[in-house]
Amino acid sequence: MHTQWLEHSRLPRLLADAAAVPVLSPVSPEAHAIRHVLIVVFFICVTIFVIVVLLIVVSLLRFRARDGDNAIPRQSFGSHRAEIGWTIPPMVIVLFLGLVAARLIVSEHAAPPDESADANSADITVIGHQWWWEIRYAGSTAVTANEIHIPVGRKLRVKVDSADVIHSFWVPQLGPKKDMIRGHPNFLWLQADRAGVYDGACSEFCGAQHAWMRFVVVAEDEQQYQTWLTHQARPAPTPTSAAAIAGRDIFFAQTCANCHAIGGTNAIANAAPDLTHFATRRDLAAGVVPNTRDNLTRWLRKPDQIKPGCKMPNFNFNDAQLDQLVAYLETLQ
Repeated sequence: MHTQWLEHSRLPRLLADAAAVPVLSPVSPEAHAIRHVLIVVFFICVTIFVIVVLLIVVSLLRFRARDGDNAIPRQSFGSHRAEIGWTIPPMVIVLFLGLVAARLIVSEHAAPPDESADANSADITVIGHQWWWEIRYAGSTAVTANEIHIPVGRKLRVKVDSADVIHSFWVPQLGPKKDMIRGHPNFLWLQADRAGVYDGACSEFCGAQHAWMRFVVVAEDEQQYQTWLTHQARPAPTPTSAAAIAGRDIFFAQTCANCHAIGGTNAIANAAPDLTHFATRRDLAAGVVPNTRDNLTRWLRKPDQIKPGCKMPNFNFNDAQLDQLVAYLETLQ
């Protein structure tokens, strides 16, 4: 068991993902604005650091005690000039940094206002769960999990909310962090200037599997996006093979339909990820492992071993049931 755990350890994937996210390579106007503020603040802080270090070095060299020198250094108290000199520069620096931050907050790159005709209107709605992401698209019946698709170059208004505890939506290359508080939705802009797959994560501790509450944003051209969205809105395909049909029967015979939804069936619950087009997704369990047949089998066999603390129970399926259930889930294209 220990060897198996090491072989399938999630730590290398976590470290690789963390190292691979180019936080300082923005691909949206909002992320560019944040990087600009970061650079300004960085150079101001470096300048302050250099000045302080130089003053310390000068003090150590010029005013160090010498052999036989037992005299107490001359003390200076009550110098208004010195007090003003040491007080005004820090105040100016703090005020300047505050103005830089305030300018970004009130700029066009800030979160979109919610004083519109319909305060809850949004192009995309993202809901955080322990521990996965639910994504819904305006004007479409498409519902996905842990994978957001957007068209390149279009600025989308995204509504973020929570189904339970406080989460925080963050795609480092696309924009700022935004808290997700149950019953108090927030809004942000989401835009990508070029096609690609961008990693996102929850940046607010939300429980045992906070580190594995991941998602991706897939930016693609408008035609590809519309094709994808149209496909996602379709009901799940009907299984044709004997194994897949048996797997569907197992799915509905157990309590799977009490938590998961599958379009075109009587499974309509939303306590767990929508599985209508599950097989098209890149990862399992919000980014823990790639969505492959072997990993799916391992997940169904012992969910808590792959993602400790997850709310999906272990149904103790035998090997034949696992093969049939996997065969059905793989038809959900």
